[in-house]
Amino acid sequence: MTKYIRIWLVTLAMLFTILSHANNEVEIGGLLLDNTKSRLGHDFYYEFSQLWRDIPNTQGINVQIIEQLVPRAGTRLTLKLNGQAIYATHFGRRQTPVKEKVEQAIFILIDAMKRSQYRQESLDMAGDGW
Repeated sequence: MTKYIRIWLVTLAMLFTILSHANNEVEIGGLLLDNTKSRLGHDFYYEFSQLWRDIPNTQGINVQIIEQLVPRAGTRLTLKLNGQAIYATHFGRRQTPVKEKVEQAIFILIDAMKRSQYRQESLDMAGDGW
């Protein structure tokens, strides 16, 4: 009988260990994800990634660039910060310069990062904004 109790206790301890490790989720931050499809989208991502490297304190921040092709109209690029859309732009079918739009997107991203960090640090604004 004691043998079965030991086996049961060892099994219970292993189950407890597995469950305690399952609650510790692995979080990856500081990612720049590329979901572009066209040459113009890839150019936008490349220019954006060059500036993204120079931004400090990107730990815990995930940025995603999503491209949607619009038939006969061009392409739409959306920039998401931690799953929330913060910037969207439209490019026509013809080649257009991307540098101005990349710089605009970077400034909007920096501002959104600042606002998100302020909301997290401010106890006054933490819950419902009051």
